[in-house]
Amino acid sequence: MAETPVRIIATGLFTPPNAISNEELVESFNAYVAEFNAENAAAIEAGEMEPLSPSSAEFIEKASGIKSRFVLNKDGILDTKKMRPSLPERPNEELSVMAEMGVIAAREALKSADLTADDIDAVICAASNMQRAYPAMAVEVQSALGVGGFAFDMNVACASAAFGVEAGMGLIRNGAKRVLMVNPEICSGHLNFRDRDSHFIFGDVATAMILERAEGEPTGEAWDILDTRMKTVFSNNIRNNFGFLNRAAPEGVGQKDKLFVQEGRKVFKDVVPMVGEMISEQIAENGLEATQLRRMWLHQANLNMNVLIAKKVLGRDATLDDAPVVLDRYANTSSAGSIISFHLHRDGVEKGEYGVICGFGAGYSAGSVLVKRAA
Repeated sequence: MAETPVRIIATGLFTPPNAISNEELVESFNAYVAEFNAENAAAIEAGEMEPLSPSSAEFIEKASGIKSRFVLNKDGILDTKKMRPSLPERPNEELSVMAEMGVIAAREALKSADLTADDIDAVICAASNMQRAYPAMAVEVQSALGVGGFAFDMNVACASAAFGVEAGMGLIRNGAKRVLMVNPEICSGHLNFRDRDSHFIFGDVATAMILERAEGEPTGEAWDILDTRMKTVFSNNIRNNFGFLNRAAPEGVGQKDKLFVQEGRKVFKDVVPMVGEMISEQIAENGLEATQLRRMWLHQANLNMNVLIAKKVLGRDATLDDAPVVLDRYANTSSAGSIISFHLHRDGVEKGEYGVICGFGAGYSAGSVLVKRAA
């Protein structure tokens, strides 16, 4: 029995109103470094403690390709006494911050497809971190939108959106007509803004995507999903140990790894060949040549990684038209990165042309969605 064909028919994007440039971030970080070194001058002088090193906007851009990032709260991040987003807790009767982001992106996707909540059968919230354990964020989004059916959360780190597409396809093949997937990411909430090697990496955002059972000719823009590939390989090189057992640890013990930590060089070395090979194999096994791949909407984590992955797949240096970049403005937005790229840069791909939406990151996890423009 042939599998039920599934299409992407719409996407949505929520971008926070606040942006932090590299220069602003570095000014705050360097002020913190100066304060830390002054407060610990005696210990540093005695060789009991290493001084912290300042950073620069040039270092950040060279290391990552990032120039700026959008965040929900700017003041708290730049305050050297806090260096974290200041988002007041909301009463349980109000829509949570994460759900609110997802709802905004979802409404844009629904409007784009000329659909209402009644046209959706299920909601998936696929993201790298959830604001709470339960009730599920997806259920809150479902309630706020007025969608029937059911909803659930899933987390596969930066590859969550690709895995969410796979899960949505499974729901459609088991009877659902349309599935809404949202990817709200408050990445600034789990970022260590006192760590020179990673404080610049993340931004906040939310994306949404609507999947539909493909029946007949599409009535609007549509992308047929031809194939999906998922891969996970355990690694400690990207880790966040924040969880419900945190209070079991003595104060000050193991606290740093309750935020984002990574061994960047090891990640680069491991992930680039893994993702490049996965996409190349996917293309070949679907009877395509690399020359037929019109566009690659890659996860937006590091510009150098994307350059090498695209080159490995295409067999040549990729242009910005081949592999669009949103990393410079949005920074790494975890699961949402490849969806932002697809949302903003799918014009110019004609009917019948092929593309790949690919997310990858902690786990290690990687997911690739091969699509063909249907309308």
